[in-house]
This record gives sequence, C-alpha cells and structure tokens, in this order.
Amino acid sequence: MKLKVTIGVCARNSASTICEAIESIIDQDFPPELLEIVFVDDGSEDDTLAIIQAYVSRMDIAARVFHTEWQGLGPARNIVVNNTRGKYIIWVDGDMILPADHVRKQVEFMELNPKVGIAKAKYGRTAKDGTVAALENAPFMVYDTKLDAVNSKLPGTGGAIFRLEALRQVGGFDSGLKGTGEDQDVAYRIRAAGWVLDRSPAVFFERRVRTWKSLWAKYFWYGYGDHDLYCKNRGIFSPSRMNPLAGFVAGALQIPDAYRITSCKSVLLLPFHFAFKMMAWCAGFSKARLDSRQFVSTKVT
Repeated sequence: MKLKVTIGVCARNSASTICEAIESIIDQDFPPELLEIVFVDDGSEDDTLAIIQAYVSRMDIAARVFHTEWQGLGPARNIVVNNTRGKYIIWVDGDMILPADHVRKQVEFMELNPKVGIAKAKYGRTAKDGTVAALENAPFMVYDTKLDAVNSKLPGTGGAIFRLEALRQVGGFDSGLKGTGEDQDVAYRIRAAGWVLDRSPAVFFERRVRTWKSLWAKYFWYGYGDHDLYCKNRGIFSPSRMNPLAGFVAGALQIPDAYRITSCKSVLLLPFHFAFKMMAWCAGFSKARLDSRQFVSTKVT
C-alpha cells in the first residue's frame, strides 16, 4: 500500500521536550507502515540530534534524519517538502504532543475534503500548565471557537496537516524567511491559489513557555522574524495594530470566552499578558528594522 503520510519534525535546541513529541508520534493508532517521519535538526547546540538518532534506531516507523547548520525555518521546512513520500505532511514541533488519534483524524478529514489545502487541529490544554503557559494557551483555545478563524487569520504549521499537492503548487515555503512567518506566508499563498483552509476535529498539545522572561524572548523573536514577512507581503498583517495598547484591548476582549472555556480566574491577567507580548514583539520588529537599514547603509557605502 502506498505511503500516505509524512510527519515533518523541524527542531532546534528542543532536547527538553522532543522526547514527548517523538513518543506521541510512535503511539499513533494510524498504521505505522503508512507513516514516515522526516526529521530536520537545524543546527541544535544541545542534545536534540542525539535524542532523535537514538529514537530512530529503534522505532518501527520509517524515518530519515537531516542535520544542517542553522538555516532557518523556511529552508528547514523545504527539506521536508522536498524529501516527503507522503500525500500529506503533518507538522510536529519539538514542543508538541499528539493524542493517539491525531494522525488518523487529520487524514480522515483531508480525505473527506479534497478542496482543503491545510487543516488545523484544535489546541488542547495540558495538566502541566502554569500561569504564564495557561495565559498563552487560552487565546488559542478561544480561537478554535471562531468559525472562520483559520481561514481569516491563517494557520501556523504546528498541529496542521498540509496537502502536498497544494504545497508544491505554490512552490513550497519561502527559504528567504529564516525566522518566523514562513507558515503564514505559505498559508496565504495556498489560499490565494484557491485551496480552502479549514479546521479538523483533531487535537494537539503544545508545551508553552512558563516564565515571563521566556515569553519576552519568544515574542521578540516573532517580531524580529515578522519583519521579513512584512517586507515581503504587507497585506498579511499591519504593524500598527501590533502594539501594547492594542494588545491590552485584545486581551480584555478575550476574557469572557477564555473564562468560559477554562474556568480559570488567571485569565483576568490576559490584558497585561497581551500588552507584554506586544511590547516584546515591537522591540523585535524595531530591532530588525534597524538592522536592515544598517545593512543597506553598509552596502551603499
């Protein structure tokens, strides 16, 4: 029987979480002979690569491992696209956990909906969430209750299944986007090519950052990477809306739905949480803009 599904795992410095991710792939109730895993270790400086290789040596699922010096997310994802043998690619990040039925539900949904190019699974809530992690996860769970959210906001790769035909039709990921934004960019182009973006009934879990310091670093990195995405396609998002005040308002608007879903009083902190993230994002975006101008100035002189 033809191989049907590729699990694409692009990881960097994920030693503390990738064991859970790999074990959740191994535990899938989908036939292992119809699965393959393509690992891309993008220049990890910890034990990520060694952990991957140890699992590959003893798993029943066909797997290939690619190791590169750091290239960035766009190039790393294209390694998976260019080496897949599956009809679909399910993206699993190094900090994700899949329920045992995740792959089966994703594939069943895509087989029933041939016009869907990308289907995003729903975000689950883990028992290990601390306050910061719970605040980070709540808006994503609210997002899953909005009917057109996937199509209007563009899905990320984590917890999503991509139809290989759609990916190749648009030329894969943009290898020039080495930071964040490669997922929004390719989703934008897949939608523009006429494919439907939808939500599937599958669920996945993501290990969120647990400290305010880590949250700042994460969103600084998002802001820095989104600068290149903005320069490429200014229609995807507006930087003027990515500010602390707008974040505070957005967080406040999320409180009723977040409390209804989680029953956690900590969601009252969402306005401050959003404002904090937007401060970090703006700092990263501004740093990237300054760096790009300095680079242009250096080239001119």
